[in-house]
Amino acid sequence: MGCNAHNPLRQEALHATSSFTPRQRLSAPFRQGLTTRGLAWAVGIPRHLKVYPVGVKLIWPVAGRGRPRKRHIPDILSRAAEDMLANAKWQNVSWRNGTKGRLEARFAAVRVRTADGPPQRIKDMGQQHLPGGEAWLIGEHRTSGEKKYYLANLPANTKLRALAATIKARWICEQAHQQLKEELGLDHFEGRSWQGLHRHALMTMIAYAFLQHRRLAQAGRKKKNQRPTATAEFAGRAPRYRRTHSSTTKSAMPILQKTNQRKTAA
Repeated sequence: MGCNAHNPLRQEALHATSSFTPRQRLSAPFRQGLTTRGLAWAVGIPRHLKVYPVGVKLIWPVAGRGRPRKRHIPDILSRAAEDMLANAKWQNVSWRNGTKGRLEARFAAVRVRTADGPPQRIKDMGQQHLPGGEAWLIGEHRTSGEKKYYLANLPANTKLRALAATIKARWICEQAHQQLKEELGLDHFEGRSWQGLHRHALMTMIAYAFLQHRRLAQAGRKKKNQRPTATAEFAGRAPRYRRTHSSTTKSAMPILQKTNQRKTAA
């Protein structure tokens, strides 16, 4: 990510090969660092994480007594993510095919501003974080009754299905991360330099890509060989084209030419 040696974001990014840890999901500097570098992210959050409506504004507070206030405060208080999506429009969304059919759940998404700005005393609420950057707040209601909440910095015109597919792509990343560690030794590096770790991770990913290519090619061959062959049912069907067969009936005998009777008598 092009981080400095003493940048704390770089130390966390060493472990963010394919997914975020719970500490990184709640780390505002980490998310802000990814956004600054132009990277898209989608993270799971607890239901009580505070967010602001997208239309929040900073105003000057009216001092009832004492000196005039010198810092802005938001005109709307932050709310929990669960409460922000309470009146949202929920839709059934399917993101991909699974082994047992289509995978789907109910999703809702609204644009919010994360409450990860500088801390500021707001009225009688004590120290509260000011509004930060815009993001998508996404809720998921699974068929099992479980509820999940996410934040994503994808563009404002992103469709709900694309948001759901981006969130659910994390399972693929975690599966790849697990295979890289268990099968190819991604976590076996014992060096201390960023360059050495980068080379080790690169070699394991090249090996993983090669094995995936071989696996997909072999699966394609098996699928091709499992196609149904011609059976008696197919053979008994009427042909779609006209066959040309040689006629088995005998053709009429050619008429013998009449010979000259005079030449025969001679």
